[in-house]
Amino acid sequence: MEATVIGSMVFGCTFGGALLGMWLRNALPEHHLDKESKDTIQVGIGLIATMTALILGLVTASAKSSFDSLDAAVKHSSVEVLTLDRLLARYGPETGEIRKTLKQSVAARIDTIWAHGATQARTQDRILSVGQSRAEGLAESIRALQPRDDAQRAFQSRAADMSEQMLEERWMVFSGAQASIPAPFLVILIFWLTIIFVSFGLFAPRHGTVMAVLLVCAISVASAVALVLELGSPFDGWLTISPDPLRFAYAHLGE
Repeated sequence: MEATVIGSMVFGCTFGGALLGMWLRNALPEHHLDKESKDTIQVGIGLIATMTALILGLVTASAKSSFDSLDAAVKHSSVEVLTLDRLLARYGPETGEIRKTLKQSVAARIDTIWAHGATQARTQDRILSVGQSRAEGLAESIRALQPRDDAQRAFQSRAADMSEQMLEERWMVFSGAQASIPAPFLVILIFWLTIIFVSFGLFAPRHGTVMAVLLVCAISVASAVALVLELGSPFDGWLTISPDPLRFAYAHLGE
C-alpha cells in the first residue's frame, strides 16, 4: 500500500510539474525563454537528470540486493529446518515431541509471514511476539535431552548449534526487512523529478502527442519508484519472497 501511495504521489508531482511548465511558458516574458536561456536551463536540467539517474540506480541496486539476500536466507532456513529434523530423527524416538514442535513452528511462521493482506509492520510484530518464545523453547528442549552414548551426544550437539544458528538468522532476516529508500532520499528524488518534468513542459508544444508522451513518462517514473519501494517490503505487496521453500520443508518434516 505504501509503495502504491508514494508511486501515485510521484506521478502527481511529475505530470503536474509538466503541466506547470506549460503554464509557465505562457506566463513568463519572452526573453526568459530565448535561445540563451533555453541552453542554460537545459544544461542545469541535464545535471539534475544525471544525479537523479545515479541516485535511482543506487537505491534500485541496494533494494534488489537486500531482496535477494532475504530470499536466499529464507531458502537457507528451509534447508536448515529439514537438516535439524533429520538430526533429531537420528537421535532417537525421544525427540518425537520436539520434532512436532518444530513442524508447528514452521507452520506458524508460514501462516504469519505470508498472511493474506498483512502489512509488513504488523507481520513483523506478530512474528516476533508469537514465534520467538516457541523458537527459544525448541532450542531449550534440545539442550535438555539426555544422550545415552557418543552418537546421541554428537547429534544433540549439532542440533543445539543449528537451533541457535536458526534463532540468530531469524533476527537477521527481520531486522533486514526495512524500507529500501530513506525518507530524505525519497523527498529529494521526487523534487528532482518534478523539476525535470517542469522543464519538459516549459519547452514542449501543446498538442496531444506531447501530452501523451509526458503522461507515459510520468507513469513510467512513478512505476519505477514504486517498484523499488516494493523490493524494500519483501513479505508484503506485489513482489514478495516465495514461501515455497518453507512449504516444501514443512511437507517433509516428520518423515
